[in-house]
Amino acid sequence: MSTSFGLYLVGFIILIIGLALGAHMAGVPTGWIAAGVICLLGIGILSAVKKTQAPGSRPGAGPGTGNQPPRY
Repeated sequence: MSTSFGLYLVGFIILIIGLALGAHMAGVPTGWIAAGVICLLGIGILSAVKKTQAPGSRPGAGPGTGNQPPRY
């Protein structure tokens, strides 16, 4: 796991905890809070992977196509 991935994920988890505590204080039922936490964790993992992916590792990203070297 890269450092930037870990930092991004830790920050997102702190955000989720804050939102869950706020929802609890507002009187939102526990089941809805749990569902929201699970959804936000999934979104956090997906966005952390997307943001910390190396350039050129996605098709169409960076020079060339995919992991192939650029053609000159």
